Amino acid sequence: MFRGLLYRILESTACIWPDKLYIKLRWFACGLQYPLNLNSPQTFNEKLQWLKLYDRNPFYSVLCDKYLVKDYIRNHGEGKVKVIPLLGVYDQFEDIDFSKLPNQFVLKTTHDSGTIIICEDKNRFDIESAKRKLNSRLKVKYWLYDREWPYKDIKPRIIAEEYMVDDSGFELKDYKFFCFNGEPHFIQVDYGRFTSHKRNFYDTNWNRQRFTLCYPTDWGVEIPKPEELDDMLDVVRLLSSGIPHVRVDLYLINHAIYFGEMTFYHGGGNESFKPVEWDYKLGELIKLPERQ
Repeated sequence: MFRGLLYRILESTACIWPDKLYIKLRWFACGLQYPLNLNSPQTFNEKLQWLKLYDRNPFYSVLCDKYLVKDYIRNHGEGKVKVIPLLGVYDQFEDIDFSKLPNQFVLKTTHDSGTIIICEDKNRFDIESAKRKLNSRLKVKYWLYDREWPYKDIKPRIIAEEYMVDDSGFELKDYKFFCFNGEPHFIQVDYGRFTSHKRNFYDTNWNRQRFTLCYPTDWGVEIPKPEELDDMLDVVRLLSSGIPHVRVDLYLINHAIYFGEMTFYHGGGNESFKPVEWDYKLGELIKLPERQ
């Protein structure tokens, strides 16, 4: 109960806390299985907190901006990866001319994570609900709540993207590659997000891994190995080169590789591994840079 109360207090007063103290308090409020050590971090989650504080490459903000990153991928993807086609970019919801959008589209905000509105039929699209949600999110200082500083300098905007599905015909499977200094080691695949969210982990040879991270797994569910896995691994090596740790998310659409996003602090560095030894195993893969 005390942790829950502290969590709510931190959410409502995030702007008043200095970064280091806030990170320590939020760690405690999230109830991870061991105390946070920022002086000699060992685990994956501890090192993500350290990277928030001391690895402040300003280019990370470009890579986290859902609008600006598209040009970067086009120019640096060496033709190996595509971006979801952009239909428009808007400073506020009122700027969107829905008459110019196709019957199906996706709306996202550029400066946060998880704000996605999918329109599968414009005739049934609830414009007022979308307006309330997106205009509200444009005002949110997302970076404050986990101190994910790369989002701080992103201009809050709305983008419209083409609605796309994979070979399932109804969704896009999200392949999330955990990369360490340019080398992928683990791949997360989420499923059942809107019913009973679960996730599987695989190594780069598509061997199932015996750990969970925040969400449970279903040991009876196997995700087929993508035919394009080797090409996907080449793409994430290219995009993650020179970065101590980043998660690179990709999609497969008609056997073509599409870029999703780059995430520097998975789960804000506050998600629990089961068993906890995997927190240490992934932590060993992060080689911390010199403090800036």
